Amino acid sequence: MRTRPLKVALLGCGVVGSEVARIMTTHAADLTARIGAPVELAGIAVRRPNRVREGVPAELVTTDATALVKRGDIDVVVEVIGGIEPARSLISTAFEHGASVVSANKALVAQDGAALHAAALERGVDLYYEAAVAGAIPLVRPLRESLAGDKVNRVLGIVNGTTNFILDRMDTSGAGYSEALDEATALGYAEADPTADVEGFDAAAKAAILAGIAFHTRVTLDDVHREGITEVTASDIASAKRMGCTVKLLAICERAEDGRSVTARVHPAMIPLSHPLASVREAYNAVFVEAEAAGRLMFYGPGAGGLPTASAVLGDLVAACRNRLGQTTGPGESAYTRLPVSPMGDVITRYHISLDVADKPGVLAQVATVFSEHGVSIDTVRQQGKDGEASLVVVTHQASDAALTATVEALRRLDTVRDVASIMRVEGE
Repeated sequence: MRTRPLKVALLGCGVVGSEVARIMTTHAADLTARIGAPVELAGIAVRRPNRVREGVPAELVTTDATALVKRGDIDVVVEVIGGIEPARSLISTAFEHGASVVSANKALVAQDGAALHAAALERGVDLYYEAAVAGAIPLVRPLRESLAGDKVNRVLGIVNGTTNFILDRMDTSGAGYSEALDEATALGYAEADPTADVEGFDAAAKAAILAGIAFHTRVTLDDVHREGITEVTASDIASAKRMGCTVKLLAICERAEDGRSVTARVHPAMIPLSHPLASVREAYNAVFVEAEAAGRLMFYGPGAGGLPTASAVLGDLVAACRNRLGQTTGPGESAYTRLPVSPMGDVITRYHISLDVADKPGVLAQVATVFSEHGVSIDTVRQQGKDGEASLVVVTHQASDAALTATVEALRRLDTVRDVASIMRVEGE
């Protein structure tokens, strides 16, 4: 066994970083046995050095992250600071000085993954980011390695715990969106500024990463259609229940039937209670993968938090250290298919549309005509009227998003349609 320790630089010592440091210290003997050499935490870069960090050796703390990653003796840099800068510059500097990188930075990987992979390849080092998607759930490595010989056609998942908690509370307790968000914030599931979660940015970054790996093509955050959950109402939840469904914020990555393109999208959707994802509760994550040979696979577990994310980071750290000892590298970017990402208008799915209309004869016929004129077939209609007003709920057969959008625009021009109250896709059937 090699006796000289492999040296690790840790960038960030917040919720995740502190757990990484603690596990590296308390499980040092196990990590040594698993890797084949001792692993030493050589330095920890932070922004606030005077903050109390229980169990973190004060002598390792520095505010000069650049100097830390430039050290010639660093074998692996662990980046858990998040955001685009200074993370991107620090990772690039680490590569330039011969260090492999383990990152939990979904935003950066989704935006600049291709450039980071190219830089790692040029320097003959590793880039791992299991922790960037779905916390402790092993997902990136199975897609990149275990299913490398298979053809993945679809990835459908709940990849944001905050939004799943909010929607679950709305479903189980009848709470409105604001009330459920307040509870999520009080319990620590939502940040003080929850925008990245509730507007779907977090899930969209993860969808970009998953699509790129699953389909062996380059997909960036800008390629992902994104809608959040802020417009989901108690009425939407109630309508879903009447259909035997529940509402989830889904990340959906699909290969076109002809195999010539892919799509990636994030939006709330109704899914049948019989679907495995419907039973994912609280702040848990789950991802459903459909492959030609393997069939349907489901990955489930805690998708965020200090310990779960640290678990994924440490798994990558072990892999990077083993490669270092073997003087090799793990899988890099696989983008050989070079498939284009189709626009949202090309997506085919079902829709649930809620309309506020005048309660008088002929309205239903007018609405049905608009759907027919735009090639959108109606599956079911439910109407309820009172005091001259009516609510009309239409569920369609499969149609393109472009056709549905044109239909809705035409409906809004009808004098008898007072409001298109809600539009939600129906998935997972």
